[in-house]
Amino acid sequence: MRHYFSRLRTLRVGNFLAVANVVAKESHRPRVIILTDMVWCSLRYQAGYLDYQEFEFYSLNAAERRTWITTGKSNSIVVRYNQRAFRHEFSDKVAFNTRFAPYLGRAWIDLRTASPDDLRRFIAQHGRVMAKPHDGMGGAGIHSIEPRDVGEVRDLHARLSASGQYLVESFISQDPAMASLSETSVNSLRVITFFDGATVHVLEAVLRMGNGGDVDNYGRGGMYTVLDEKSGIAPFAAFDQDSNIFTAHPSTGTRIVGFRVPRYDDVLTLLDEVARIVPEIPYVGWDVAIGVDGPLIIEGNYNTGVFQMKPSITGSKIGLLPRFQEVINF
Repeated sequence: MRHYFSRLRTLRVGNFLAVANVVAKESHRPRVIILTDMVWCSLRYQAGYLDYQEFEFYSLNAAERRTWITTGKSNSIVVRYNQRAFRHEFSDKVAFNTRFAPYLGRAWIDLRTASPDDLRRFIAQHGRVMAKPHDGMGGAGIHSIEPRDVGEVRDLHARLSASGQYLVESFISQDPAMASLSETSVNSLRVITFFDGATVHVLEAVLRMGNGGDVDNYGRGGMYTVLDEKSGIAPFAAFDQDSNIFTAHPSTGTRIVGFRVPRYDDVLTLLDEVARIVPEIPYVGWDVAIGVDGPLIIEGNYNTGVFQMKPSITGSKIGLLPRFQEVINF
């Protein structure tokens, strides 16, 4: 209930109504019916209005809806298993980079301790860099900086610090196969794991792609498709926040259906190691890049978002809740 009322307090009514309009058009149903159903699903299934649209809840009956992992149900796992005292090691990107330094595969500096001269030397050494808020979520506030665009480095340092973009990282050189999906962003995996104290279980693997922007996040113009978590192969098309469906990437033409993530076995090996480092946070959504020298960790999310395929793409109206409940008692 705390989670529900917390989300209710931060509800953007304009966005809620805009999504309802889109769903009403997609489903060919009156908006008042969709609005009423959205409210019911938020209460009965803990589904946010974006869950409702993304997972096409308007097309599901009650029994089918109960099989989906929604934002609220994912949060119930976080509350039960991820200990509050250790969450900062994931929510603070600088703390995360410090704890997981051997697995990052890139250099970084913290502008709260690095001087303008340190920033100038860092950019001179690494070329293109990424500036990030130390506590941002969903790709918000992340953008790339090219050396030619730096200008006066003291002004850049001041601007980044004023906007809370304290973390500056060297850009990841990704495997050519991953770069072929979208050249402007690092195209990553979101792999959700649960560590039961003995075994690291891979619950879900997702392939995320940018579409002209600096990041591949779904809420920032990117798209995603769910992978076979054992093989790293994409059996389905990808989709974006506007419900556009792509069997091939619209910018590069790279085929998405059937795409095989390179070095996926190495990804599973890496996650089996890193998921044990903070056992007090057993439920994590890991963002993984495939670098030219192998997989590396971008970040870990103790309150990972929910990713599931649209029923209209897969032909299946059953969500991932049964799979999660095979491993997690919640």
